[in-house]
Amino acid sequence: MNKKLFALASLFMAVSLVLAGCGGATATPQVIEKTVVQTQIVEVTAQPQPAEGGEIAVIVKTGNSSFWQNVQTGAMAAQKELQGQTPKLSVTFLGAQSESNINEEINIVESAIDRGVKAIVLAPSDVTALQPAVKDAKDAGIPVVIIDSKLDGDPSQYVSFLATDNKAAGEACAKAMIDALKAKGITEGKIQVMSYVAGVGSEIGRVGGFNDYIKANSKFTLLETQYSNADMPTALNQTTNVLQANPDLVGIFGANEPTAIGMGKAIQQAGLSGKIVAIGFDGNSVLAGMVKDGTLNAIAVQSSYNMGYLGVKTAYDAAFGGKTVEAYVDTGFLMVTKDNIDSQDAKNVLY
Repeated sequence: MNKKLFALASLFMAVSLVLAGCGGATATPQVIEKTVVQTQIVEVTAQPQPAEGGEIAVIVKTGNSSFWQNVQTGAMAAQKELQGQTPKLSVTFLGAQSESNINEEINIVESAIDRGVKAIVLAPSDVTALQPAVKDAKDAGIPVVIIDSKLDGDPSQYVSFLATDNKAAGEACAKAMIDALKAKGITEGKIQVMSYVAGVGSEIGRVGGFNDYIKANSKFTLLETQYSNADMPTALNQTTNVLQANPDLVGIFGANEPTAIGMGKAIQQAGLSGKIVAIGFDGNSVLAGMVKDGTLNAIAVQSSYNMGYLGVKTAYDAAFGGKTVEAYVDTGFLMVTKDNIDSQDAKNVLY
């Protein structure tokens, strides 16, 4: 029986018994009033329930990189925090075997849509190829948060974009390159860019920003960009060939983690550490070590942890909280050199 109906029935019976037994004694209304008050106190009001559980799928370019593994660390930290509100929340983490395997990432996204995930956090490996899959997600009512590399096309297909300002980061790397070369008394010569996957949004901004700044602010000559497909051994071999073919090379830029590591190893093997100005990108322990030993003059370090952490929290707000989220969030970067590598700011982004 409904609690309120039960309370009224009980009250009616109490009134009947009192009137029958006491013949309308003057104390009766006080007893009835007290009974009513007690009924109101003990009545249980329905409490708000935790949000329904479900899956937030974090899908990245590849799982085979410490950069993306640090994204995963941030995503799982967000999951732990959010499970206080939604105990049945799960965050999954998937990536292709390599950043160049675009079709595999598309299939991972479509699979997430098919199993009815609540939201998707996506680092697209191609600025156009992932557009249909993201549209499919929106059509299925699944909010998508884009991280790291902006997707071309209609921005209304996803709810938010979280990333480093890659153009600004590329420009900062170019400035660091020019400053380091000027400190050596060098104002002209060849600079080589070692990039990763052509057409990726982050690469377009990062390498584009670097190249444009060099052209606008120096007399250095940019050689044809090399693409490693974000594969360290490939970057190592390519850089070795570049160094052998260009003994007069004055500067070199490695535009992402595996590429910068391969580049750094080639510089070490050629005995050119400290003799050629080298700037890297991203900040795992190997690259940090190369800064400390002088192989690299500087590295631009993104907060990959923030991409995972804030990506999941933004997806949760959109899918579970029904909130309007920020269309763009700059997750930041830091230029790390020998001078600041032991600072707290550097420790907060190195991984």
